[in-house]
Amino acid sequence: MKLLFLDSPSYGKLDIISVFEALGHTVVLFHHDELYEYNSAAFNRYFDDFVANQSFDFAFSFNFFPSISNGCKRNRMKYISFVYDCPQVALYSYTIINPCNYVFLFDKTLYLELKQEGIETVYYLPLCVNAKRLSKVQISDTLAARYRSDVSFVGSLYNEEHNLFDRMTSLSAHTAGYLAGIMEAQLKINGYFFIEELLTPEILADMKQAQTYITRPDGTESDAYIYAHYFIARKLTAIERERLLNAVSAHFETKLYTYHPTPLLPNCQNMGVVDYYSEMPHVFRNSKINLNITLRSIRSGIPLRAFDILGAGGFLLSNYQEDFMDCFVPGEDFDFYDGEADLLAKIDYYLSHEKERAAIAENALHKTLTEHTYEKRVQTMLDTAFH
Repeated sequence: MKLLFLDSPSYGKLDIISVFEALGHTVVLFHHDELYEYNSAAFNRYFDDFVANQSFDFAFSFNFFPSISNGCKRNRMKYISFVYDCPQVALYSYTIINPCNYVFLFDKTLYLELKQEGIETVYYLPLCVNAKRLSKVQISDTLAARYRSDVSFVGSLYNEEHNLFDRMTSLSAHTAGYLAGIMEAQLKINGYFFIEELLTPEILADMKQAQTYITRPDGTESDAYIYAHYFIARKLTAIERERLLNAVSAHFETKLYTYHPTPLLPNCQNMGVVDYYSEMPHVFRNSKINLNITLRSIRSGIPLRAFDILGAGGFLLSNYQEDFMDCFVPGEDFDFYDGEADLLAKIDYYLSHEKERAAIAENALHKTLTEHTYEKRVQTMLDTAFH
């Protein structure tokens, strides 16, 4: 088959293109500067002309784009979207119900919520790895030493200046206190995100006057959804990652791979950012313990980071996410931690039980490279769209 592939920045883009081509499909890259604009006449003309001159079986993108969905609807093409970001406000566009859509969501809780709203164009599908690429990863002993550590974490700390939450400088004392209280409560709970339910109309009104959010013309998302998932969840994640990494690095050698300076984590070795393809697998393979501290807006899904760790042969220690139970077995393929004390205890345990740690990592590697690959996911998506 021939597919129009949206050429936008995304982890896994090169991986899935190589798999499509290896399976015999023809991939044609597509991009337009007004991709994100609402009902852009320039985009619509370009898209329609692009597909009119070629015979496509379907369009594909990582994440969901209303402009692509509407373009496929106009041109009677199927649109396959594989969502790995969360939150993604585009899922609350009315275009989600376009009959051309086959939208695969990695977060089962989000999938079930949309299905319960009567949306028939969404499907649940966990993320995956490029098994062939990861199985070929090689590194010299000298270079491996750069990435070797007892504990590592790869990811954003959401500590950029003027993040959305910290822009709300004019909140009333009551609202600020209320938010601080529910955030501390949420930090004690893994597996259920309740912030959205606790944002009352009065609290939301105060947040909106402090920092306005303008809904897209095609958007159906609620104010509570936006402020819970885009403002508060990121701030919660920043607080949680800083607290846990401070606790871990006070007791164990800890390397951190992130974008921004981290002066509030003096015991972490900030190694800077690593390239997703050429460096990140080496970090995961050469770290004795790889942490996953999930972005709080991911309700139950397995983050891409976790699959990348397991697919590189690394040992994974993660916060609780329900969807792990669909793919892996705790204590056999990876392990959970529940709070700071449990995290420290389990790091201590696995660092002193090397054979057990290695066996768990090996189990996960085998399972990931056989069951959770792009080949498997692509086949599932195509079978669903062209059954």
